Amino acid sequence: MPEITADTLKQLQASDALLVDVREQDEYRGELGHIPGSILVPLSTLGTAANAWPKDRSVVLICRSGGRSGKAALQLAAAGFKRVASLHGGMLNWNAKRLAVERGYIETRQG
Repeated sequence: MPEITADTLKQLQASDALLVDVREQDEYRGELGHIPGSILVPLSTLGTAANAWPKDRSVVLICRSGGRSGKAALQLAAAGFKRVASLHGGMLNWNAKRLAVERGYIETRQG
């Protein structure tokens, strides 16, 4: 499954790519925070939420370290999404690069 780097994702933030954080709510609000503009869709609810998204839209999946987002990317690709990628190293890598994060706020829109 394709992975993108934190630097590439930083450039994509201004695009129409859908940034989907597949962690749990407490992680999204927690110490590592979340990427501004991302939406929270826990991995267990991804299949249902993705039904509302256009399958040709770019989707970048985000998690703590890259494992869950990789699984999520495979799930979306199997469902017919054509432009899917996982954030390499997840929020651990994003934070290590000292890129912008938000904490505490829960985005509720679904894409």
